[in-house]
Amino acid sequence: MPERTLRHIPSILHLSRRTATLSVLALAASLSACGGGDGGGNNSNAGATATLAVLETTDLHFNVRSYDYFKLAEDKSYGFERTATLVRAARKEFANTLLVDNGDTIQGTAVADYEATISPIPCTQQLSMYKAMGALGFDAGTLGNHEFNYGLPFLNQVLGGGLEVDGVDATRKCAGAGFPMVLANVISNKTQKPLVQPYTVLERTLVAKGTDGKEVKLPIKVGVIGFTTPGIMNWDKRYLEGKVTTQGAVEAATKYVPELRAKGADIVIALLHGGMDSAAYSPTMENPGLHLSKVAGIDAMVMGHQHGVFPDTAATPGFNMPGVDHKAGTVNGVPAVMASSWGKALGVVQLALQWDGAKWVVNKSASKSELRNIQNKSASGATVTVDADSTIAPLVEVQHQAAIQYVKTPIGQTDFRMSTLFADVGDPGAIQIVNQAQQAYVAAYIKASLPQHAQLPVLSVSAPFKSGFQGGADYTDVAVGPLAINNAADLYLYPNTVYAVKVNGGDIKNWLEAAAKRFNQIDPAKTGEQQLISTFPGYNFDMFTTPDVQYEIDVTQPVGSRIKNLTYLGKPIDVAQEFVIATNNYRATSGKSFIDKLDGSGTIWASPDANRDVVIDYIRKNPAVTRAANGAAKSWRFAKAAVAGPVVFSSGANALAVAQAAGLANVSLLAADDGSGKGTSKYAVDLSK
Repeated sequence: MPERTLRHIPSILHLSRRTATLSVLALAASLSACGGGDGGGNNSNAGATATLAVLETTDLHFNVRSYDYFKLAEDKSYGFERTATLVRAARKEFANTLLVDNGDTIQGTAVADYEATISPIPCTQQLSMYKAMGALGFDAGTLGNHEFNYGLPFLNQVLGGGLEVDGVDATRKCAGAGFPMVLANVISNKTQKPLVQPYTVLERTLVAKGTDGKEVKLPIKVGVIGFTTPGIMNWDKRYLEGKVTTQGAVEAATKYVPELRAKGADIVIALLHGGMDSAAYSPTMENPGLHLSKVAGIDAMVMGHQHGVFPDTAATPGFNMPGVDHKAGTVNGVPAVMASSWGKALGVVQLALQWDGAKWVVNKSASKSELRNIQNKSASGATVTVDADSTIAPLVEVQHQAAIQYVKTPIGQTDFRMSTLFADVGDPGAIQIVNQAQQAYVAAYIKASLPQHAQLPVLSVSAPFKSGFQGGADYTDVAVGPLAINNAADLYLYPNTVYAVKVNGGDIKNWLEAAAKRFNQIDPAKTGEQQLISTFPGYNFDMFTTPDVQYEIDVTQPVGSRIKNLTYLGKPIDVAQEFVIATNNYRATSGKSFIDKLDGSGTIWASPDANRDVVIDYIRKNPAVTRAANGAAKSWRFAKAAVAGPVVFSSGANALAVAQAAGLANVSLLAADDGSGKGTSKYAVDLSK
């Protein structure tokens, strides 16, 4: 039997988005198999058992192809075209499967930007990401925070229409996703109802085994409910303020899960675009998985947003929190998965079900979760990669090639290798030009339009957005020679917009103290190796790159006491002096953990322009990019310290020449392979120099 796909019934899909109470469709067909059978739901089948495999993709970020649009080269370590192969294999393995997507799907690559902003797709054309997903026949999905990056009218279009919210034509009938979307915790201010249907009930038929060992087919109703991160109200404030509000995931689940049960749902699956955080619950928390799992009536939970993995089979797994069981694959007893990002893995939750004569009941203790990766190690240690599903690439080839041609557009020339490989130890080579572009853009606007702030110094901060989290290839790395749009997109990874915030000298110190969480505290007396880099994300390591601001980071001191000798124009910074800092909308509105003013209250200008576009425009106006002018200004250095043992960190393989070219004479290569399996080398930094 050909794999069924929901995209062949658009009229039902459009209706389901507007009507929360409508079941998507009732098919008397197996989830992934065909054939006859009893199909009877009578008590004679009580005791029958079945396994339902819930398959999850999450944080695909429009990576349809295994292709790096920054490097213009294939990268087999990710890509939905390979995840698709794992999906088809799982469908052959399990008689009953349900395929769900957990959001952050429509943004993330050059193709995404091309279809949303450069050459916007018409209403009649399906988004390439959804077109590729249509080949697999997804059953349901939810929205991540990045679904809102291009605004509500675009979201309305790519979902097929039906979003009843100010500024949007809900009557538009567009191509749509091809599968039902659910989202319970984003409310339209216009209707005071969920922006997207909060849940759906999928009616299916399970292939089961009767108590006599014979195959029997029985109906099941699967409730699917979705949640996204409340941070959307900060991150995409310019699009959402006054139009939607958010609820906490726990509050929304507490309201709607009982409704799902009342409508006959045998089982309920929560699609949480969020992960896990051990902090006390708050309705605005970004990663409420630990708390959502405790809501009565949830039988399985798929997670995402954090780009992490669960269950984690590493020797030292992540999410080391009470209630998290990596071996069982459960969170507070609820089977759960988080399938990495970019299509690197497929999450599989095997739900053990038993028919009680009227409905299905989940045996959680007999259920299990796992991740299936597109790359694994062979017995000899070689990397083995899953083949791409050959049906996917042709579906998006036209748009793929169009995006490649777009990002090849030349904008300048560089005389040095612009890289974040050693940004953690002081190389500003790929960050300074971002700061220069942001500073020039904000300063020009203030001079023209904000005369009340014209006397304030304008500074800029940025961070190494690509700093190795995804492995040895996850660094900004622009070669000497021509600069094109793809290089600028490598320099500024995210679709943020430029914001300007007003702070004082004391705020700047506290801001830098927060950014210095990037480093572990180093014990000078310890003779063994000490890891320099903490789990604090590189994209939060904000830094200045200008001769005007100078400071030292003393990593031998505890968090909050590390910034030393902070000066402005050669003098100790005046804690009361006011400054304007150019940054991005994410930091300006969601950076309260840095300083209080980064909750949006310090913002004096929320620009409409993307940081990336500002960088592109700056390079076009200043096309001769040089190390001396654009990549050598070091605002910070490590405070000198004599450490008994080596202080080590990982970075891209065999890249010592990059550090040397940047003048980092205190960096040395210890091992070409650091043993992490991520394609990274081990380096040491001598803090005494």
